Amino acid sequence: MSDIGNPTTIVSAEREVAAGAARIFELIADPAQQPRWDGNDNLAHAQPGQRVRAVGDVFEMTLTHGVVRQNQIVEFEEARRIAWLPSEPGAQPPGHLWRWELEPLGDNRTRVRHTYDWTNLADEKRLVRARATTPQMLRGSVDRLAALAEEE
Repeated sequence: MSDIGNPTTIVSAEREVAAGAARIFELIADPAQQPRWDGNDNLAHAQPGQRVRAVGDVFEMTLTHGVVRQNQIVEFEEARRIAWLPSEPGAQPPGHLWRWELEPLGDNRTRVRHTYDWTNLADEKRLVRARATTPQMLRGSVDRLAALAEEE
């Protein structure tokens, strides 16, 4: 819950997906797959071979308007959790974090939670967009990810 004077800086969306956690995680942890499920149509492409495997890994993504972002992995548990801090190449991350959490619910059933946390965002230029990020926007990515995972 948030009030007008103190906006919520953490937004999330979740749903159950009819696919195993390992299958879903492969679509998230391989940056080359991310544009396929990006519900905001913000990601253009990533070079193959950047599959994330540990905290400290960095992958690069080109956004739809041609800007490159480096993404530093700050949380990682194979087939369970991954989170990254985006930044301009070679720059310190401004403080917003993207996280995916997978909770197996049985054979081929997984609860998927996608979170955007801008609690530590210090870049004034990014605050307008951060405030505009809604659970519905995140749900778009979760739904597209679910459709891919369930069909393959």
